Amino acid sequence: MNRHRQRVLGDRTLAPETLMMGYGYDPALSEGAIKAPLFQASTFVFKSAEDGKRFFEVAYGLRQRDPDEALGLIYSRINNPNLEILEDRLAVWDKADKALVFSSGMAAISTAMLALVRPGDVILYTAPAYGGTEYLFDRILPRYGVKAISVPAAEGADALDAAMLAAAAQAKTTGGRLAAVYLETPANPTNQLVDIARAVSGARALDQAEPPVIAVDNTFLGPLWQSPLELGADLVLYSLTKYVGGHSDLIAGGCLGGAEIMARVGEMRTICGTTADPHTAWLLLRSLETLHIRMERAQENALVLAERLRADPRVSAVLTAGGPDASPEQRTIFEAQCKGSGSTFSLELPGGEAEAFRMLNALRLFKLAVSLGGAESLASHPSSMTHSDYTPEAKARSGIGDNLVRLSVGIENVEDLWADLDQALSAI
Repeated sequence: MNRHRQRVLGDRTLAPETLMMGYGYDPALSEGAIKAPLFQASTFVFKSAEDGKRFFEVAYGLRQRDPDEALGLIYSRINNPNLEILEDRLAVWDKADKALVFSSGMAAISTAMLALVRPGDVILYTAPAYGGTEYLFDRILPRYGVKAISVPAAEGADALDAAMLAAAAQAKTTGGRLAAVYLETPANPTNQLVDIARAVSGARALDQAEPPVIAVDNTFLGPLWQSPLELGADLVLYSLTKYVGGHSDLIAGGCLGGAEIMARVGEMRTICGTTADPHTAWLLLRSLETLHIRMERAQENALVLAERLRADPRVSAVLTAGGPDASPEQRTIFEAQCKGSGSTFSLELPGGEAEAFRMLNALRLFKLAVSLGGAESLASHPSSMTHSDYTPEAKARSGIGDNLVRLSVGIENVEDLWADLDQALSAI
């Protein structure tokens, strides 16, 4: 094996944060450059016609790649040196056979779902989910004969089990299958956890020839604080825009899993053209080098702020994954499933939208913006922003009140951040 693809040193398995500094990249192939150059090329030259033939056979699934055969470079919609190095490194974090990177988180989700479903199928998903995800499931896929059913994450594991049984039965009536169970955990913005291992067990127990694919949106906690593939999930999905990108300067998505299912997703990505561009891949390679430091620091800050906010009489509740305000069932899931609570959480204020707006408008260090996972701290009002298309009934079922404010805590000085929150709460 090439030295740049080795994951062990003697009898020691190297940690992901170490591998981010060089794994998958051979400086000898790029004039000795210590970092991978930006390969801003659309197409690549074959050494011979025979190479071109072999590369296309693999790319279009006409034959399986030999174990030691490199995937030849053809065209940047299919593969690119920056993309290949990035995907190798991403796969390390989740211990996946294969990672694929897309032009956005929604491109990853849409491409993966299109690779899995056919007319007559049903998708079951936990709510609340990211707004684009719900739009895809509820409004786009039904146009192609695929039905989506949601189950509130707050209703717990028993409700999810029952919903899987009902969805599988409904799919049979149209000659389809329950094709996928899509979990977003923690839920946005309530931090409600879904028991991944329990969902996997329930899906495998269904009376269905082909069990549904368990797909998990791991954006809030991954890849450091939650590992869905290790819990039995088939696919893990990311908005790489968030923590992995971490600098609020790129848009990208990721999908990771086993070799067989990723081949299906890869085929769809090649044909749909949802691949990330080389510059975005290059930026993500930069970001991966500091991923663990940023996520660790942001979580340290968030834990301090959440503890102080819980003790503050101006705050009604603080919603962290598996935190003190969560139910015993939620805390049990957290202990079994999560390695940390991350740095995005919500707080409920006495009052409603007016009080929430007064606080948000008074913030000076927290930027009033949607998204999350950047180095800077952000604050938003989900009820009127990211989840504004929810009906009042849907908001109530999902626990998204007008008094709820979501915070994405960054890596600034924690005392400065507390000073900002303190003065903003006083403005209420």
